[in-house]
Order: sequence, then C-alpha cells, then structure tokens
Amino acid sequence: MDMTSARRPIRSRSNRVVRGIASWISGTPVTPNQISCASVVFAGAAGWALYGAPGWAGCLAAAVLIQLRLLCNVLDGLVAVEGGKRSPTGALYNEFPDRVADSLIIVGAGYGAGLPEIGWLAALLAVTTAYVRVFGGALGFEQEFPGPMAKQHRMAVLSTGCLAGAVESLLTATQYSLKAATAVVAVGSAVTCWTRSRAIARRLRAADV
Repeated sequence: MDMTSARRPIRSRSNRVVRGIASWISGTPVTPNQISCASVVFAGAAGWALYGAPGWAGCLAAAVLIQLRLLCNVLDGLVAVEGGKRSPTGALYNEFPDRVADSLIIVGAGYGAGLPEIGWLAALLAVTTAYVRVFGGALGFEQEFPGPMAKQHRMAVLSTGCLAGAVESLLTATQYSLKAATAVVAVGSAVTCWTRSRAIARRLRAADV
C-alpha cells in the first residue's frame, strides 16, 4: 500500500497492542495485501453468520468477526507503512477489498433482518460513499473521510445491532435490532454521499475563482 496521503485517520493505529501485533507481523512473510484479503474472509464469515435470521450465537459471532475485519484494516496499513512492506499494488488492495467486505456484511445483515432490499441498498450506498471520496482524490483534492456514516461508523452501527440482536433473540423472534441497524446504515450512507459530494463541489467552485 502506498497511499499514505489517503490513509483514513484511525485512532487504534496508536494502540500499543495493535502496534505490537503489526510489528510482529512485519517480521513474518505475511504481506499487507494478504491482510487486506483476510479482512474479506472475516467479513464474508460475518455476513454468513447474519444471513437467514440469526440467533444469539450468529449475532455474537458476527460482532466478533466485524471487529476482526476492522483489525485487518488497521494492520494492513501499519505493516505497509511502518513495517516497510509497501507494494506497487497496495493502492488497489487498500480500496477494493474494503468495498467487498462492506457489501458482504451489510447484505448479510439485510437478509438476516428480513429486509434484503434495504441490505442491498445500504451496501450500494456504502460503496458510493467510497466512490465519491476517491473521485474527489481523482480531481486532485486531498481525500477526506467525513461521516456521518463512514466505514468505521457503519461497522459500529452494525456491531451494536448485532449485540442488541443477540439479546433480542433470547427474548423474542423479532429482528428489530438488525432492521434498525441496516436502515440506519442506508440512510446515513445516503447522507454521507451528499455531504462528500457537496464538499467536492465547494472545492471545485473555490478552485474556479
């Protein structure tokens, strides 16, 4: 990965434990691109755990797997930049696996909530938020990662929905927690697309002055 200027600000990068894990991985043959691909595996497992009205075990498993996916997202950058393992294809692996991982989790949540259409819509909007961000970079502007529903916010909402869904499934057969989480991701992602597009338009107008 060699997109240092386009790195998402992540607080956990300064976490001592996370940096220790990254330092250890840097001394192994594991590459940042492989870590990025591992995030897709964890995301796929999370989506599968949520698919088909999950019980408490599926919801808890998904919550844990989502965190592992996010850990991979931190480690790949640390190993690449701080560990000195950048590669020519790093920029590609920095973006594409993230889009796949997002979609697998969100679509799985939609099916688990009994709202597959909302799940697919939320996944499409989530991918679009990244497209708008990267498009701004293609126009020559520094990439920015504002919300209200950037990747970390989407995963926080879904993780909360999974934990709440685990409790809910012990009490009732409804899936209100997952329904709410999926809907919030869809609406929040739509708003994020708008705010990012507006920011780019503002920069274009300013550059034309």
